[in-house]
Amino acid sequence: MSTPEHLSYSRPVVERPWDARLARWLVTPLKNSWVTPNHLTTVRLAVGLVAAAAFVPGTYGWSNLGALLLIVSNFLDHTDGELARVSGKSSRIGHVYDLASDAAVTILLFIAIGVGVGANSATALEISPALLGLVAGCAIALIFYLRMRIEEMAGKAANQQGSLGGFETEDILYLLPLVTLSNAVLPFLITAALCAPLYALWVVMDYRRVLRRPASRVVR
Repeated sequence: MSTPEHLSYSRPVVERPWDARLARWLVTPLKNSWVTPNHLTTVRLAVGLVAAAAFVPGTYGWSNLGALLLIVSNFLDHTDGELARVSGKSSRIGHVYDLASDAAVTILLFIAIGVGVGANSATALEISPALLGLVAGCAIALIFYLRMRIEEMAGKAANQQGSLGGFETEDILYLLPLVTLSNAVLPFLITAALCAPLYALWVVMDYRRVLRRPASRVVR
């Protein structure tokens, strides 16, 4: 993620996520090369879109491939930000591009999962699986937007995710292959459609708290 310097990590290095640490180790040799953070963001976006497309057929094999590609895409999401930090190639445009790519991949992923489930599920649902995917995707889009606004108004530290043992909340998507391997895509989709809006509501309340802060306490 091409994050401006004032949005860089403020936590001790030991608390940084494991995937971010690995990403920094891998991209450090590129810091003086022609490769820019935006190049890595583009690669992440491309892999993420292919991952979403793999879920559209809704078959066991394609869904497992999509889950594996999503893991690669999620990991690549850390490489652009780490390269920006070690090379000093941070930019506001790069930061927005990264956030937009995150939102696009996540929204399209859940919509594609819904389409795939609808095409192959033998279970009759009162709500279209594609609609469930759209609900989850839109809720996640709102989460991405509000988190970006919170960072802009109060700095990176105000938008830190919960973490445990070097793993963040968003790292749960690394477990998606377990979902596809166990043929639990439909329960996963239903859970996402229920939980994502609830989490979005929590982020809305957090955003409102930031808005109420005195101007003197807002980090610019």
